Amino acid sequence: QNPKTSAIVKQLVAEGNAGELQKYFGSRMEFGTAGLRAAMGAGISHMNDLTIIQTTQGFCRYLEKNFSDLKKRGVVIGFDARAHPSSGGSSKRFARLAANTFISQGVPVYLFSDITPTPFVPYTVTHLKLCAGIMVTASHNPKQDNGYKVYWENGAQIISPHDEGISQAIEENQEPWPQAWDDKLIDSSLLLHDPYATVNKEYFKDIQKQCFHRNINKETNLKFVHTSVHGVGHKFVQLAFKAFDLSPPFAVPEQRDPDPEFPTVKYPNPEEGKGVLTLSFALAEKDGAKIILANDPDADRLAVAEKQESGEWKVFSGNELGALLGWWIFTCWKNHNRDTCAIKDVYMLSSTVSSKILRAIALKEGFHFEETLTGFKWMGNRAKQLMDQGKAVLFAFEEAIGYMCCPAVLDKDGVSAAVITAEMASFLATRNLSLSQQLKAVYDEYGFHITKASYFICHDPKVIQQLFDNLRNFDGKNTYPKSCGRFKVSGIRDLTTGYDSSQPDQKAILPTSKSSQMITFTFANGGVATMRTSGTEPKIKYYSELCAPPGNSDVEQLKKELDELVNALEEHFFQPEKNNLQRKTE
Repeated sequence: QNPKTSAIVKQLVAEGNAGELQKYFGSRMEFGTAGLRAAMGAGISHMNDLTIIQTTQGFCRYLEKNFSDLKKRGVVIGFDARAHPSSGGSSKRFARLAANTFISQGVPVYLFSDITPTPFVPYTVTHLKLCAGIMVTASHNPKQDNGYKVYWENGAQIISPHDEGISQAIEENQEPWPQAWDDKLIDSSLLLHDPYATVNKEYFKDIQKQCFHRNINKETNLKFVHTSVHGVGHKFVQLAFKAFDLSPPFAVPEQRDPDPEFPTVKYPNPEEGKGVLTLSFALAEKDGAKIILANDPDADRLAVAEKQESGEWKVFSGNELGALLGWWIFTCWKNHNRDTCAIKDVYMLSSTVSSKILRAIALKEGFHFEETLTGFKWMGNRAKQLMDQGKAVLFAFEEAIGYMCCPAVLDKDGVSAAVITAEMASFLATRNLSLSQQLKAVYDEYGFHITKASYFICHDPKVIQQLFDNLRNFDGKNTYPKSCGRFKVSGIRDLTTGYDSSQPDQKAILPTSKSSQMITFTFANGGVATMRTSGTEPKIKYYSELCAPPGNSDVEQLKKELDELVNALEEHFFQPEKNNLQRKTE
C-alpha cells in the first residue's frame, strides 16, 4: 500500500527484471537477537512498511503469549532520524506503524514524539516497568539502512530463545491486520502516551548519581568539542553537561542537526577513526578545545580524542577508553564506599573480544570481573541477573566503543559515557594530568594491555564459511593450527562448535552459537587473537591483545611483538589475496 515501494516493484515487473525481483523477494530478512537490520526499500528482504507491520504483528502475538498483563503495562517505541525518500521509508514512519499495530490490539504504547538516543528505550522499559521496547535505528550503518532493535521487560536486549520465538510468530502473522497501514488512527487513541518529557527529566536525574565532582565541573577551564555525526545526540549531550554543571561543549555546526544523508562523512561511524573527526579537529583547533567527544548517529557509542603535547590528536581505542572509564568509575566508587566488605559485591563486565584490563584491575583491587559473549545483549542480561542478586555492577564495556556507565540503562549509552568522560578529564586537569597520561598510569599500575583490532570485508558467505572450515581442518581433518608463522599456538576456543582446549572436558564455558563464526587462539608468548563474523555487517573481524604484568614497561617492544603477531594472523589465517578479502580503509 506504500505507493513508492509499490511503484518500484511494478516497474521491475514491467521490465521483466527477474534478477532484481529475486533480490527483493528471494528471502525474508532474518529476525535475530539484534532484531532486524537491512536496507530500506521494496520487498521482504528490505525494511519497509509491510515488513515492519509483519514484524510487529509477530512481536505483539509473542508478547501476548508471554505477558498476561501486556494490555496493562504496554511497550515503548523510539526512533532515530533516518529516512529514505525514494522508498518512502523513515524511522518515524516505521515507529508509528509499529505503534498502530500494538494499539489495534488494545496494548498501550509509549511512543516518543521526537527522535531520541537508543539508550532512552531500555531506560524507559525499566523506569516505567513495561513489557518490552522497540528502537527503530540502524545505529552507525550506511544511510540506506534501517533496523528494529528489541528489548525485553528486564531492560536488556533480547537473547535466545526470544529471537526464535519472535521469528516464528512473524512467520505466522504475515497477513496485515485490518487498518494496519493507517497510522493516523493512533493520534486519537487513549492508548497512545508520549514519554518524552518524563524520560528526559528522569534520565538526567538518574545519571547525576554518577556525578562526583560538581565543584570541579563548575570551575574547569577544559574545553570540549562534541559531534553527533548528523544523528540524534546533540541536544541530549548538551543536557547531560548541564546536569553535571559543566559548560556546554562546542558543537560541530555542520554535523549538529540530524541529517539522514550524513553528507560530511563516508561512514557515519566514529569507530572508523580520524576520517569521521576531521571537522571536529578543525573546530577544536579554532576554539582551543583539548578533547573531542563523538557519538554515533543513535548516540549509544562514544569515541574520544585528545590533543597531545606534540600537537597531534590521539583517538582512543574502545579498549583504552574502557580502561580509563573502568579505573575512574571504580576510583569514584572506592572514595564513596569506605566499607571494605562491600567490594565483594562489586562487579565489572566486558565482552570476550575486549581488552582484559578490567580483569587486571579487579584482581589487584579485589572486586569481581566477568567476561561475556560479544555484544551488549549479553552484558545487559548478565548485569541484570547480578543486580537482582544484590550485586553492584559498576561498569561494562566492549571494544566497539560501547560503555555502560550507569545501572539505570542496561545497554551501551553514549550520552552518559560522554559526560562522565568529561568529568574525569576535568578532574585529571586539576592534577595536571591528561587522559593519555592517566592511561599510562593505569597500565603502569595494572600491567600493559596492548590491543589491535581490524576487519576484512567479504560479501560472499561461502568464502567466509570456507575460511573458518580451513582453520578447523588446518593440518588434516578436525585439526586446528599449531602455529601462526613463528608464533606457537597454545590454546584454542571455538565458540561456534563449543570446543575449548583449555578445559578438562574440552567444552567451552561461554554459550556457543552455530549461526556465527568465532575462534580464539592463545599463543605461547601470552598473545590472544579472536576471529569472528559480524552479526550486522559483511565483515570478518579480528581482535588481538598482548598483556604484560605490572613492571614490564617496554611498551615499544610489546607493540612490535603484537604487530608481528597480527601480520602473521592476516597472512596465514585470513589469506586476503587468496580469499579476495577487502581490507579496512581509513
